[in-house]
Amino acid sequence: MTTIGRRLAELGYTLPAVFPRMGSYELFVRVGNLLYLSGAAPKAPNGEWMIGKVGREFSAEEAYEHARYVGLQHLAVLKEAVGELDRVKRVIKVLGMVNAVPEFTQYTQVINGYSDLLIQVFGEAGKHARSAVGMAGLPGNVSVEVEVIVEVI
Repeated sequence: MTTIGRRLAELGYTLPAVFPRMGSYELFVRVGNLLYLSGAAPKAPNGEWMIGKVGREFSAEEAYEHARYVGLQHLAVLKEAVGELDRVKRVIKVLGMVNAVPEFTQYTQVINGYSDLLIQVFGEAGKHARSAVGMAGLPGNVSVEVEVIVEVI
């Protein structure tokens, strides 16, 4: 088992199956040593999509978990892209989007679910630049969508 694989097991995380594309795009594009991962949406371990607005159907704490689900999905895509997660050199940039009611403003707290996971898994290499923004809507009315740029070796 790889170092990152052991860390995931110690943390109690299991990577989900990579779900198929839902449009005319790639799950990731590699340019040199950079991987650009397309936006992913939260799917719970039971297979249920997290559909609804944060601040109405979901609390900030629930949406934090949704962002973590997206992080696990991205880890699965990364593993598919490069073979082993130990090949991740650095997480560069994260863009987190929260489907929220107009009065909700805790976007950073929600996207921390994604960021905290990457830091748990990759340590210092998981620390990244980030934007967390609110949206009037997201595809399929999912609660959260995140995209990421990662440097690999």
